[in-house]
Amino acid sequence: MLASDVMRNLYAPWRMEYIGAPPEPGCLFCRVREAPEADDRANLVVHRGLGALVMMNKFPYNNGHLMVAPRAHEGTLAKLDDDQTLAVMRLVRRSLKVLEEVMHPEGFNVGANIGREAGAGVPDHVHIHIVPRWNGDTNFLPVLAEVKVINEHLDSTWEKLSQAFAASPAERP
Repeated sequence: MLASDVMRNLYAPWRMEYIGAPPEPGCLFCRVREAPEADDRANLVVHRGLGALVMMNKFPYNNGHLMVAPRAHEGTLAKLDDDQTLAVMRLVRRSLKVLEEVMHPEGFNVGANIGREAGAGVPDHVHIHIVPRWNGDTNFLPVLAEVKVINEHLDSTWEKLSQAFAASPAERP
């Protein structure tokens, strides 16, 4: 038997709660928007803004992967009015500043997947993904083993980011 024939295990027992769990009904962002603020940690909401909210991605591409969603339930940016669009973009800008301060990334991927065919996991409620990037954060594991290593628990990241949002200057109305 060759060393390459031996299966190696990557342990992530905290992910067990996601395996086989049925999807919750309705829109993720509307459910979270309507939930009490006391549930923000469980829902991974790091900030509630005037016209939009910021939450962590439960299945992040990298540590600190955030999503900014308008309060309005629309499937595309083109259906948002100017005030709704401005609220989202102000929180995108604020999220970038918070992530720079807390996580010190070397770059970002920022974008929206509009429509299921474009990769939207929540196709009926447009949202902007903000993914912090570091030199070397992509390696052979995602390519060969379809595994991505996230080196900090979501709870720890939530604590840091929610505190940083609370301390950062608020967006204007």
